[in-house]
Amino acid sequence: MGITDMKINNLGYLVKEGVRGIFLHGFMSFAAVCVTVACLLIVGSFSSLVYNVNIMVENLNKTNEILVYIDSELPDAEAKSVGTQINQIENVQNAVFVSREEALEDFIAEHQENEAFSGVDAQDLRHRFVVTLVDNEKMEDTVESIEIIEGVAKINAAYELAEGFATLQNVLHIASITVIAVLLVVSLLIISNTVKLAMYDRKDEIAIMKMVGATNGFIRLPFVVEGFVLGMLGAALAFGLEWLMYDALIARLAAVDTLKLFSFVPFTQLLWPMVATFGLAGMFVGVVGSWASIRKFMDV
Repeated sequence: MGITDMKINNLGYLVKEGVRGIFLHGFMSFAAVCVTVACLLIVGSFSSLVYNVNIMVENLNKTNEILVYIDSELPDAEAKSVGTQINQIENVQNAVFVSREEALEDFIAEHQENEAFSGVDAQDLRHRFVVTLVDNEKMEDTVESIEIIEGVAKINAAYELAEGFATLQNVLHIASITVIAVLLVVSLLIISNTVKLAMYDRKDEIAIMKMVGATNGFIRLPFVVEGFVLGMLGAALAFGLEWLMYDALIARLAAVDTLKLFSFVPFTQLLWPMVATFGLAGMFVGVVGSWASIRKFMDV
């Protein structure tokens, strides 16, 4: 038998021992998988919620527009040309020209029930630009750049609303990182304790293996395999449940949200990020949890 065959046989034996350990401690293995599933479900649900809310906030943020009023004494052609200079500003996404006549039509539509405004004429209004920004957190700097353009008479900008959106996004990011970190640590500790129980049961066997010259790697691998399988099994079950729950939630929202206030993306848009997240999380809690629990037993 060659060296390669011996290595393959050893690897097969170690993997088999790792899988056998899962069944030897059935209840603890079951508990570890259940806790991992629960934690990853919360992580996945929270992450998908944060992702969707972040998209909603960004969409709302785009509706937070700046109104740039043009000097009423400028001729129409010169008033329109101001838009070219506005669009050249780095943080400006788009500047749409609204003429006096268009502004009057909008004004009449909004105040048609109020007779006090019936005598308003187009010449009483100013040409304007409706400006949307790439990043509303830079609104103040952008407004300063627009103000120095010749022909700009006045600017209306909702700084408080922009700051509110930015604060909400920051809070969501901090909360998501905190929750995910805590739940991963909980899963890691549960799997670590499961592997520790297996090692307590096999403490004498480990001591004998050390005395006959078994390497630390040879002893560790079955337990790492056990933790890896538990972590990945929990990740797979959690992913399937997350998909079912997400689709059920979207269907329920579609039935009750007739005003379309909540627009959740389909799960297929989250598919590969979720696969990567659940897979890496399962591998991390399984391998790291088991590896950390093994170290103290290597001194026997």
